[in-house]
Amino acid sequence: MKLTKTLLTSALLATSIFSVQSTAWADTPEQQFQQAFESYNKRDYQTAFKLFLPLAEQGYVAAQYNLGVMYSSGKGVKQNYAEAVKWYRKAAEQSDADAQAYLGVMYSNGEGVKRNPSKAKEWFRKACENGYQKACDVLRELEK
Repeated sequence: MKLTKTLLTSALLATSIFSVQSTAWADTPEQQFQQAFESYNKRDYQTAFKLFLPLAEQGYVAAQYNLGVMYSSGKGVKQNYAEAVKWYRKAAEQSDADAQAYLGVMYSNGEGVKRNPSKAKEWFRKACENGYQKACDVLRELEK
């Protein structure tokens, strides 16, 4: 189980960091997300949270996923696994493979939800089917 968490946490956090261009104004949701992500990368977590939250509430999947990351890691907010699960689930239900894999981790480790190996496999499988290779690797390990 610890291997699962370590593998996926490392892989998922690495993939959640991508380059974005700087914008001075957030006229569109994409620009607001970009500003939020830049704030996050600058470790200005409170600003990132303030920008991600309204987007996530409007159904913007990448913002939902990133709020899950913030709650699970305790960056910009008090660490709260139940809130992380809430936001990961919203993104996962929109077929976000990263969020699906993180839900697998949460169910595998019993963080924010009751530990449930079968639900963990279900979410890892969905992430794998959506092209997330690390989730496929973890799923193979779990099915041994």
